[in-house]
Amino acid sequence: MSLSQLPLFLKGQVVNGFGRGSKDLGCPTANFPREVAQSLPKDLKTGVYYGWAKVDSGPVYKMVVNIGWCPFYQNKELSVETHVIHNFDDDFYGSILKICVLGYLRPEKNFPSLNNLISAIKQDIEDAKQNLDIKENIIFKEHDFFKN
Repeated sequence: MSLSQLPLFLKGQVVNGFGRGSKDLGCPTANFPREVAQSLPKDLKTGVYYGWAKVDSGPVYKMVVNIGWCPFYQNKELSVETHVIHNFDDDFYGSILKICVLGYLRPEKNFPSLNNLISAIKQDIEDAKQNLDIKENIIFKEHDFFKN
């Protein structure tokens, strides 16, 4: 799938991930089940993307999502790990997460240290916020996908 075929819409129940987003990285992630990752186009470029996210019937928020193998942690399976850019009071395991992937930020890569990875994630979040403030991306916040 070329990047010109974005947006990509994904929906699934939030499942327990590796437990490192909040603990190791200070960046909680909502993980889709394996089936969602396996349903992605086989030629989808792995890496960090940005877009919009909605948990259950709540509001639509900005998000970043890593689609890939997380080389720093040497994952054995493709994963889809979404960081919703909002401070939630509680975990939302079991909730339905909908994401609209709009753009590509960077490829996956290995980092020499955890601090380097954390810095890159913080930069990804800032880049996502800026990209989502562009008119062409704001309109997707109101997409029908989030209304059903």
